Amino acid sequence: MAENNENLSSTERIKMASDSLRGTFVESLANEITGSINEDDIALVRFHGMYIQDDRDRRDERAEKKLERLYSFMIRLRLTGGVISPDQYIALHNIAGENSTGVLKITTRQTIQLHGVLKSKVKPTLKAFNQAGLTTIATCGDINRNVLCSSHPMQSPLHAEVFSYAKEIAAQMLPKTNAYYEIWLDGEKIADKKLEEDPLYQNRYMPRKFKVGIAIPPNNDIDVLGNDLALIAIIENDELKGFNIAIGGGMSATHGNPDHYARLASVIGFVSKEKALKAVYEVATIQRDYGNRSDRKVARLKYTVDRLGLPFWKEELERRCGFEIEEARPYKFESRKDFYGWEQNHEGLWYYTVYIENGRILDDEKVSLKSALLEVAKTGKAGFTFTCNQNLVLTDIQPQDKDTIQEILEQFRIKEHTDNASALRKNAMACVALNTCPLALAEAQRYMPVLLDKIEPLLIKHDLQSDEIVMRMTGCPNGCSRPYASEIGLVGTAMGKYNLQIGGDRIGERLNKLYKESLNEDEILAELDYLFGTFKNERTDGETFGDFAFKKWVHSAELIRTASSFSEINLPKPYHVDLNEDYTVKLELPVRKEKDVR
Repeated sequence: MAENNENLSSTERIKMASDSLRGTFVESLANEITGSINEDDIALVRFHGMYIQDDRDRRDERAEKKLERLYSFMIRLRLTGGVISPDQYIALHNIAGENSTGVLKITTRQTIQLHGVLKSKVKPTLKAFNQAGLTTIATCGDINRNVLCSSHPMQSPLHAEVFSYAKEIAAQMLPKTNAYYEIWLDGEKIADKKLEEDPLYQNRYMPRKFKVGIAIPPNNDIDVLGNDLALIAIIENDELKGFNIAIGGGMSATHGNPDHYARLASVIGFVSKEKALKAVYEVATIQRDYGNRSDRKVARLKYTVDRLGLPFWKEELERRCGFEIEEARPYKFESRKDFYGWEQNHEGLWYYTVYIENGRILDDEKVSLKSALLEVAKTGKAGFTFTCNQNLVLTDIQPQDKDTIQEILEQFRIKEHTDNASALRKNAMACVALNTCPLALAEAQRYMPVLLDKIEPLLIKHDLQSDEIVMRMTGCPNGCSRPYASEIGLVGTAMGKYNLQIGGDRIGERLNKLYKESLNEDEILAELDYLFGTFKNERTDGETFGDFAFKKWVHSAELIRTASSFSEINLPKPYHVDLNEDYTVKLELPVRKEKDVR
């Protein structure tokens, strides 16, 4: 039986009364008194690819002067698999310079978002995107978001075929409403509303956001199991056979509330490539019908999976699809990274992956990324693909054009910037956080580079500088940079304070665990110094930091937590835990003094 939706949340009621997402945008845009929009429209504008934000650095100043907050819009593009043409990139560059802060922000879902777009500039921005063949529809809100796909064609000769499925999924899960075109592009209004009937979304849309990703083993570069619906390409004898389906991934959590948690998707079976689109569609309809519409905190698919159970999901999916979900096929992930520098694919085409710290494309004192990439785009000799690690692959470069691209990369010091970045930085990510995200409790993208400057010497001290440790930071527990699926996660709890999480694996198949709560910078550095030193001295050959941390600290603590008596506890000494009489445990390593940090 579907979820009882008699007690609908306010957002659900707004969606159902929105006239296919039209809301009152016409009135909101015409109101020149405020830089914001009507309250109900704030929930609806997300479906059109935007969030309303304000400059939190200036809140106190504005409040002191009794002025309204400095509102602006964040606008996000829909770029399936992160792909954009050179001409579109040039248009994006120019639009950002005219209408936003000028910084192009690569997201962790393979697309671009612009910040600081004032209300009067929203419509011109969307029109300019449309003229370039770009759109922002359905990149936010309770709807299928940007569809992910493994980034680098070098990974597989079948990359193009797999990518075609990402495009088809994106197309079949677009909303049918004409509201976007009427409101933002001055399109003709639909007279016959029957043309807007939407079998998938109906008038309710999804209970919460819905995310789909496709990975090509052995590289899990998109963190595929962090999606509501994960497709894992199964290639046998150089032929794409189909996809393993996994459901229930999601990174959002809430501090101190065990009912709101991060989760990796669970594999439920295999479907042939001919049946994949139907299976994806019906997973969405099950979540549409059974997802919680009363409490948005537990409305994601992961909670529906855990509430109803995997056997129900498989049985219901088979019933709706009209075919059997086969047993999952074997696959193996061996890495989760971008391939920096030059690589060549099976067709002889060249690819160059540019390191872009936290996905921020701009010109600064270190490197002129924005200028360089514009020059590359102007040549028309390279395509552009954004990655889930917030980097950029310059794609499909003919052998005779490689030197041209190389000259630009060297002229603007892009090659030097990429080559010289440490292994830690190349595997690090941070969310936007302050100053624009209204949910942020602490800094992330502005602070992480500074913190990495202090962590890198610790790695050198312990001769670990070549280890590709995956470290991620967020300004709040919502997990936009997927910190829970990292070897070391830093999750903001307050200004200057972060939970330290350890024990996730290198390939994205195990979440980390909370190790220490609300640490300041000195405490973070002291803990990492201790952790790195222990790892260096006690690791086995080839053991990653995440696996070692899980074995030594996380798994050991779990054994103690679940033991019914002391006799069941069999751990290598010293195990750094405090055991209570009831056998509960909290990891509490003594904080090393500042003088011990080098």
